[in-house]
Amino acid sequence: MVVSATTGRAKPEEFDEDVVVIERFLAGDGSAFEALYRKYYDKVFAIAKGVLLDSDEAADAVQEVFTLVYRHLRRFDRRSRFSTWLFRVAVNRSIQQARKTKHKARHVPLDEALGTEATDEERERGDDPKIQEALSRIPPPDRAILTLFYWDELSLQEIGASMGCSVNAAKTRLYRARERFRAAYEEASS
Repeated sequence: MVVSATTGRAKPEEFDEDVVVIERFLAGDGSAFEALYRKYYDKVFAIAKGVLLDSDEAADAVQEVFTLVYRHLRRFDRRSRFSTWLFRVAVNRSIQQARKTKHKARHVPLDEALGTEATDEERERGDDPKIQEALSRIPPPDRAILTLFYWDELSLQEIGASMGCSVNAAKTRLYRARERFRAAYEEASS
């Protein structure tokens, strides 16, 4: 039981259905890990692409994330939800990879090279060339928090847990990331 800070009453902890799958995997059921992989691949890929801004690099990062999780799943201590732990691994690994490749030349999307304007659907997904340009100008941790908040639609509490900080720190980091993004976007638009 967890005691609520607002009411002072005990409330039952949320059940993490992934724990059942993890227990099956730890007991020797290899298909259980495959189920986790299928369930979370798209979210982990979105985090990696949001940080790395490159689909190929993101795909590599996703494979590394799941390899790390596979090897270290016994260390998952269940104090948080599995998804929170996984997203934290994804954010950290993606930021590490971004730092390694920050001096590597980035490929320009074909529509940007041709000077074509992004569609409304592309803008909504974050594929607008101006958005991509602005994202490439801000640090990987800023891209990570913006990705978690806007594309993965995580709450500030979930972001804090995924990034290893408090809710207030997540709120502050998100505010600062927005400001840096806004400045980079205005610069890219001019």
